[in-house]
Amino acid sequence: MEGFAMVTFRTLAITTAALGALSLAGCGGAEDASRDQVRAVGSSTVYPFAKAVAEQLAKSDASLKSPIIESTGTGAGMKLFCAGVGPQHPDIADASRRMKKSEFDECVANGVKDIAEIQVGLDGVAFAESKGGASLALTPQDVYKALAKAPYGQPNTAKTWHDVNPALPADPILVYGPPSTSGTRDALKELILAKGCDENAAMKALKDSDKKKHDDICTQVREDGAYVDAGENDNLIVQKIEANPKAIGIFGFSYVEENADRIRGLTMSGVTPTYQTISDFSYPGARPLYIYVKKAHLKAIPGLQAYVTQWSKLWGKDGVLAKLGMVVAPDAVLAQSTQAVSTMPSLDGSQLK
Repeated sequence: MEGFAMVTFRTLAITTAALGALSLAGCGGAEDASRDQVRAVGSSTVYPFAKAVAEQLAKSDASLKSPIIESTGTGAGMKLFCAGVGPQHPDIADASRRMKKSEFDECVANGVKDIAEIQVGLDGVAFAESKGGASLALTPQDVYKALAKAPYGQPNTAKTWHDVNPALPADPILVYGPPSTSGTRDALKELILAKGCDENAAMKALKDSDKKKHDDICTQVREDGAYVDAGENDNLIVQKIEANPKAIGIFGFSYVEENADRIRGLTMSGVTPTYQTISDFSYPGARPLYIYVKKAHLKAIPGLQAYVTQWSKLWGKDGVLAKLGMVVAPDAVLAQSTQAVSTMPSLDGSQLK
């Protein structure tokens, strides 16, 4: 039996996937791996929780190295995760939205055929301002009109929030938010922009008649400076809105909660983002958080199963993750997720969008 060492970057991609799968599935022991610690990539929102789980694992079992956790954004993390099987590829993708069908297909094409999906908690796409901000009371439709590249198919000429909604102040539209590779950006599109767009009857009808055109009109973000891509660094966004009280930042709710001494969440349709409104989904931007596990790596990468199991020990109502700001999933979801940690059922791609 040959181990991970035979899988090299010089090998053709299809051979890499095939040999890696054989090595990982067949050898089943730590001694066969050329990487001796878990590697997870993905969502900046999930990152602090994944890091905390890694630290707890290292404390609980001195024989295991602390997992490597990288904040790449959900989309970029999925690309890395789906690139193949073998030690050069991550074991886990952290995600602040569900895996897309296109990502699943890319995984399968690269030999990553057995993937376990585990929902680890909840979060929300939160709009926030500095403590000295104007306390804008927004709706998804306000945000859509302010940030869409072509609201309802027309060029976006709105310069101030008053242009968007006469009830709002005449402050310039300046929003610092996540990049296109971020799961928070995907959630912004799906949970806020598309909802605001679909309040228009013609746009809602377009969704059924021409989904691609609908998505282009409803989810494309303007590129004229009103929306500023601030990368995956949430702390930089905090600094920007502290420096300009009229600016707004977009974050995962957990980050707003963690920095409540510096920023405050804005209402969306009259609902303030809080632990309770996220957990009962009354806040419009509530969303689930996931980890995706490469099952071919489970026996070959030391500590991978233990790391995934550690999540289930920490995600309860009184657990470490809740204290860090994660919104605990409903009991039924936690029970299902706990079962998934034990059985690792393979994800069915037909369930994905």
